[in-house]
Formats: sequence, structure tokens, C-alpha cells
Amino acid sequence: MSTPAPPAEAPGSTTAGRLSGFLRSGGVITPVLTALLAFLIGGLVVALTGKNPLTTYQAFYEGTGLSWLLPWTGEREFAAANLQSTLILTTPLILVGFAVAYAFRAGLFNIGGQGQYSVGAIVAVYVGSSLPDLPGVLHILLALLLGALAGGLWAGIAGLLRATVGANEVISTIMLNYIALWIGVYLFGLMGPLQNDTDPSLPISNDIVMDARLPVFWGDAELQGLHVGLFVALAVGIVFWVLLNRSVKGYEARAVGFSPDAAAYGGINVGRTYVTVMVTCGLFAGLAGAIDVLGWQFRVATNDIQGSQIGFLGIAVALLGRNTAVGTMLSALLFGALLQGTNVRNLDPAVFDPALAGNLTTIIQGLVVLFVSADVLVVYLYRLRRRRNREEEAAPPGVAEAAS
Repeated sequence: MSTPAPPAEAPGSTTAGRLSGFLRSGGVITPVLTALLAFLIGGLVVALTGKNPLTTYQAFYEGTGLSWLLPWTGEREFAAANLQSTLILTTPLILVGFAVAYAFRAGLFNIGGQGQYSVGAIVAVYVGSSLPDLPGVLHILLALLLGALAGGLWAGIAGLLRATVGANEVISTIMLNYIALWIGVYLFGLMGPLQNDTDPSLPISNDIVMDARLPVFWGDAELQGLHVGLFVALAVGIVFWVLLNRSVKGYEARAVGFSPDAAAYGGINVGRTYVTVMVTCGLFAGLAGAIDVLGWQFRVATNDIQGSQIGFLGIAVALLGRNTAVGTMLSALLFGALLQGTNVRNLDPAVFDPALAGNLTTIIQGLVVLFVSADVLVVYLYRLRRRRNREEEAAPPGVAEAAS
């Protein structure tokens, strides 16, 4: 059975747009093989440390809590607690994955998910720790909304710069990440304007008031049970799919990603599309930061802002998920399970050194991105070969023989 030919590239297509097209050309089985290969090489790394890869991965799996889904699993309470933590970590990864995926589909590299996540968290913690007399539901909605808007406006800066002066969004979003980071460090640092009111020696924000915290629907609220933010992320997944595949704005984004020149010729305002897409991406990432603050962190510390990697993980999530709604959500679950499964609390030193677990997580994440990139290269070379064959077939016989 012959492999269907990928769609031809359009003149003037962007680098990110071509990358998005290459990713979607890989089919469903490719990301699965990519993840399996990453875990296989990760297992070889475990073996080189003198540990058993099978028992190590079994410990990882048990730490994810996914075994709770199997009715014959023992210690179901322990598995349930781990699964709740896995899904808590998965929730923001879904949203920052969308923030990267939607930009990719429009031919943009949104490397600024971390900064957009951070400003969303900063605004949400300020709103959530203020206005104590506001009714609970209204307080939650206001904090989520303003956190998302903050992320949208932050990303919109990069979109506006791209639309008006042609500034590369990779550079501008990276710079905005650092600006957001140091704004947060200033606000919550010692003597900062938003430092907590109770202990001047702690560089941390005030706590979210009880009425502004997201309700827990599974598990013990005192022990970090699973909050309703997961349903918000799943609902955003539906919105993402509809926006991308069933809306005018999504059509314009995909058209610009495929070829800005052709889109402009067809009457689409390319600059406005860049701004709209980046604002939308920022809304997703800012909402992720707000949900984390209102759902389980309940405060923001300067070391949290400096150490967080959620926004950067969104890049790997989107790439592995092929920039699709379902793929991104499944990819987020994989990375959330990986983060939870390698948590030092879940590993017996006799199985694998807990101090090395985080490094193994980073290795597997890097391998996933590497193999996704390799898949892009394979598809690119395949297209290049087909294009060369077409050119040779179209050339006169004498020219084709000379070229060979």
C-alpha cells in the first residue's frame, strides 16, 4: 500500500507553518512510536546506572496513579491520590499546549507560554487574595478571567510587534518571558509591593482567600484533591477544536500559517491575524496560570516563578500532540503522568535513586522533542525527494540525463 503524498508547500509559507504541516503529515502512529522510543532510550540510561529499567518504569507507573483505572488494583486510595496529582499537573499542560499549538497552526512560534502563564498567575493571585467580601463564585470567575486576559495581553505584545514592525515572535516572546519573571520577583520579593502582609522575611504573596479557591470534586480538599479546573481545561479543548476547525478566525489562522502571501491575496488581514492568534494563545496560557494558583498553589513565591517550567513543557506537549485538540490533551496527560510518576515521594531508593528521577524526566522530555524534530526532518526529506522526482519527470530527456 503506497504512502499518500503530503500536500505540496505553498510559496511564501512560514517556517512554523511548514513545521506544523510536517507534524500533521506524520499520522497518529508516529507520536506513539516517538514516545515509546524516548522511553526505550530512557530505559537504557537507567540500565547504565545499574538499575533495572522494568522495575523503575513499574514504579513510575504506580506513581502516576493510572493503575486506579484498573478495577483489580490494590491500594486504591494510594493510587487515587496519585492519579489526582497527575491530573492536577495535566490541567495546565493542556492549556499551555494549546497556547503553542494554535500559534503553530498560524505559522508562529509561541515560545512565550512561560511568561504568559506567569502573568496569569500573578494577576490571579492578586485578585484571589484581595476583595475578601466578593461572593465565592464571582470571585473565582473574576480571578480566572483577569488572569486569562493578562496572559492574552502579554502575548498580544509579541503579536503586535510581529504585525507592525516584523519582529520575530521567537525573540520577542523569549524576552517577554524574562520580563514577566523579573516583574514577579520584584512584586513578591522582599519589600516588594505585593509581598505577603504577615511575614516580611518570606518572598511570597498573600494566600488566596478560601472563597476564591477552586472547588475539589475528588479527594480530600486538605490534601490537594482534584479541583474543577480539569473540567475548565477540557471545555477549553472543545473551544480550541471549534475555533480551529469550525470558525472564521481559525480558518484565517490556518490560511496564514500555510501561506501568508496567499492569505493576503485572498483578502485576509495577516497582521491582524497574527495579533488575534497571539492574544488567543496568551488567553490559554494565562488561564493555566490562574487555574494553578486558584486550584492548588494558593500563593506565588519568587522561587516558584523562577523554577517553573510549565510553559516550556507546553512546546513538547504541542509537538507530540501534533497541534491537534485531542492529541495535545493526550500528550499533556503523558507529560503530567511523567512528572508525577518520577516524583521523589513515589520512588524507593532500592528501585531507583529519587534524586536522579527528575533528571530522567528531563532526559525523556528532551528525547521526545528530539524524535519529534527527527520526524519532521524525515517528512521534509520525503517531500524534497518527491519534488526532485517531479522536476526530473518534467524536464526534457537530455536535461534529466545530464542532471543524473
